[in-house]
Amino acid sequence: MKIEKGAVWIKFDIMESFIRDVFMGIGVPKKDAAICAKVLIDADKLGFDSHGISRLKTIYYDRIKQGIQFPKTKFEIIKETAATAVIDGHNGMGHVIAQRAMQLAIKKAKKYGIAMTVVRNSTHYGIAGYHALLAEKAGMIGISGTNARPSVAPTFGTENMLGTNPMTFAIPTDEKFPFLLDCATSITQRGKIEISAKMGGTCPKGWVIDSKGKSETDSKKILSNLINGSAALVPLGGVGEDLSGYKGYGYCTVVEILSAALQQGSYLKMLTGNKNGKKVPYHLGHFFIAINVSAFTNIKFFKKITGNILRQLRNSKKMPGQKRIYTAGEKEYLTWLERKNKGVPVNKGAQKEVLIMQKELGLKKYKFPFKDAEIV
Repeated sequence: MKIEKGAVWIKFDIMESFIRDVFMGIGVPKKDAAICAKVLIDADKLGFDSHGISRLKTIYYDRIKQGIQFPKTKFEIIKETAATAVIDGHNGMGHVIAQRAMQLAIKKAKKYGIAMTVVRNSTHYGIAGYHALLAEKAGMIGISGTNARPSVAPTFGTENMLGTNPMTFAIPTDEKFPFLLDCATSITQRGKIEISAKMGGTCPKGWVIDSKGKSETDSKKILSNLINGSAALVPLGGVGEDLSGYKGYGYCTVVEILSAALQQGSYLKMLTGNKNGKKVPYHLGHFFIAINVSAFTNIKFFKKITGNILRQLRNSKKMPGQKRIYTAGEKEYLTWLERKNKGVPVNKGAQKEVLIMQKELGLKKYKFPFKDAEIV
């Protein structure tokens, strides 16, 4: 993960406490605020900087103040069977809704082997990997996905129809870290472009196209054009079919269906967060699957075989000039080892946002080293 020049490192416990106090300051109950803060700080611990402190203000703080997301969460089970549940989150805190939904799936899977829960009327739930890892820590395979506001064009199209729609897997291994595949089904996630814009950077050619199918690279312009519909992210694989962009488009669509159809939720252009020119809740949908390994085989044997697969992949023949092959979850683990004593790298854009929230909420007990940063 590239760290911006001028970024300031803040200890994890201090930043997690600040995030929790910010959530509480805008009406999130203490217990729920702790959940939300942990999801965000865990993103920064693992190197998902696009989903940590950098999103606290724009994705949660501002939306709650705008009235399009509710700080108090009503978790309602609409329909339930022994191994399934349909949940309405009533536009509460997505982190809280997601954690409870996965915990319910885990509880059911302990008894029935496999369980799935689906959610409608939710909000952004942070990194999908956090929720999948809840199942992994329980000795299960965890799967989670969510739809999102329109950002991605279908193959051969230029209109942003689909969300970045991650489909995430967490699998237990006998190593020090689990197998964790947490990535968007688009060529990149929107959060990376947000980080680039805050750093005054540009995006690589091929990530984003305009309404004529030509590549756009100006990060700030892209964010604006994604909102007005004149730009779109490209599906995983790339433009057209030569680089198999249709595969990313297909998986992106699978996540959209599983995040909407089973729970009778919102989808595609219904997720813009805008109706008749006014901001409204996003009404996102999620799904959570827990697979109890013990229902199939001995967990120790499962972890060993999984570990063997990953080790053999990493030890396979490398390309000339390459020193290392990685498996999913390894880089996140290495990032944690690097950061555990350093903390969160807070870039200049996030520094300004932290100071704004601190001032507005009167959180004077925090003494950040970037206190003299210009607030704009």
